[in-house]
Order: sequence, then structure tokens, then C-alpha cells
Amino acid sequence: MALDRKFIGKTYPSFTYDVSREKIREYARAIKSVDPHHFDETFAKQSRYGAIIAPPTFAVIFHACMIEPFFGDRELNIDMARIMHGEQSFEFFEPVRAGDYITTSLKIHDIQNKEKADLVTIEAASKNQHGRDVCRGLYTFLHRK
Repeated sequence: MALDRKFIGKTYPSFTYDVSREKIREYARAIKSVDPHHFDETFAKQSRYGAIIAPPTFAVIFHACMIEPFFGDRELNIDMARIMHGEQSFEFFEPVRAGDYITTSLKIHDIQNKEKADLVTIEAASKNQHGRDVCRGLYTFLHRK
């Protein structure tokens, strides 16, 4: 059964993620970063950022908190056994710093009905505690029919 295009624009309740220094360090180690901006507090405080900053792709951590409600949305009737990750893209605006509170909102950006599968793109938009944009992510999933 095709995903209904009437759901384009549907939004989900926002979620706020508390960015900790240790989570940044754990993520940086996991991606094999050696950048002192992610580890060295003294270096980071003297940098133009003034604090430990997260690698840009850390956005997947706080965006993942929003993707779960989308997949669990019974109204969409998504069969997880038929879902495959297609692609993702990011637009970065401001660094994420240790101590930030990142609030992310999610909406269904697009649904394309194809012969053998549907493509659904969701948009995650994140702001810091000062209301400034930090990241926008687009995630496209293939839902096999």
C-alpha cells in the first residue's frame, strides 16, 4: 500500500537534547576524530568557539531522537521490514557546543509514490537555547511495496 501524500507537511512534537561534553567526546572518539576542539577544554576555550564543540555529524545524535516518533506513527502505517535508508544531507549554521540545549522539530518534507516503492523525506530542523539555527537535516527512506 502506497504512503499517502496527504501526510506531506505533517509535524511531530519537538524534542530537546542536552549536549554534554562527554557525549561530544564519545562521539568524536567513535568517528576517530583527533581534533582538539572536541577534546581539549583549554584549547577549546581559547578558540573562536569558546568551548568544546561537537563534530558536525553529531547532529545524527539529536536527530535520531526525532526519527523514532516518525517510524512509530501508526497513521502512516510504515512496515519497518520494508524500510531502507536512502540518503541524508545536512546544512550547518552554527557549531553545537557542550552545554547547549538543542531543540529539534520534525516534519514530513516529501512523499513520492513510485511503481515499486515510495520515497519519504523527513526534515529535522534544530535550534540552540538561544533560538539560533544550528542544523537542518533531510533524511530519505525507501519504503518497498
